Amino acid sequence: MASNQNIPKPVKFAFGGISGMGATVVVQPLDLLKNRMQLSGEGGAARAHRTVFHAGVSVFKSQGVPGLYKGLSAGLARQILYTTTRVGVYTTLFEKFSGPDGKPPGFFTKAGCALTAGAIGSFVGTPAEISLIRMTADGGLPPEKRRNYKSVFNAISRISKEEGVTTLWRGCGPTVGRAMVVNIAQLVTYSSAKEQLLATGYFKDNVMCHFASSMISGLVTTIASMPVDICKTRIQNMKVVNGVPEYKGAVDVFLKTVRNEGLFSLWKGFTPYYARLGPHTVIMFLLLEQLNKTYVNVFVK
Repeated sequence: MASNQNIPKPVKFAFGGISGMGATVVVQPLDLLKNRMQLSGEGGAARAHRTVFHAGVSVFKSQGVPGLYKGLSAGLARQILYTTTRVGVYTTLFEKFSGPDGKPPGFFTKAGCALTAGAIGSFVGTPAEISLIRMTADGGLPPEKRRNYKSVFNAISRISKEEGVTTLWRGCGPTVGRAMVVNIAQLVTYSSAKEQLLATGYFKDNVMCHFASSMISGLVTTIASMPVDICKTRIQNMKVVNGVPEYKGAVDVFLKTVRNEGLFSLWKGFTPYYARLGPHTVIMFLLLEQLNKTYVNVFVK
């Protein structure tokens, strides 16, 4: 990454959050469509949306442009908590294990850094994550079943009062698991892809190199993380009726999804997922690289 060891740790954490928030503002509609697609046809029911285009048109016709940004406050809160933590922890560990001459750590060391950063960040961000899932799913439900959260703060407050504080960490297991997969795939492949592209001699450490590295990273991350992501989404969106939850856990979601909807349903919503994750990865890393470089140029002599 473009970060320098002279950048203070609080600044690294802040830059991680800012870059994640900037990317979220751009891709929030795709995140909403991804969640709607993953919940469509749940339990073998008829799919509400045939394609991501159909889902987008449906939301736009019924709710307009604001409907596509439903849950934005939760998405931004998630970035403040999750991305700030994971990027800050990863960057700090990456530099800690780099050689004295600046040589980057080996693959397995980078993977360990990514696992640690993902686990810590996802645990911190789970309350915002569950709020985001519910707020983006709400518009696809019948009016009588909607939760109608007004904002992420209202969502967290109501969940705590109506379902108990521990519900804010419902699905924490698959959330942490997904984050670990995403961080290994996203952060490690980004670093590795960037190193390999620079080694070819055809790329310089500039925006084009960051863009290409991000797109490669986004594709690998999408393929690897979608099965875990759909389990997380369905657990966090489920309701408990008469004390009986819809799912017993991530394994139960996995088995029921495959049995009722087929193996490839684990990659349901692939297009909006990658269309979201690809640009999100690109924008996040581009912003992060530029913020780091700007700080070094301005404040580090």
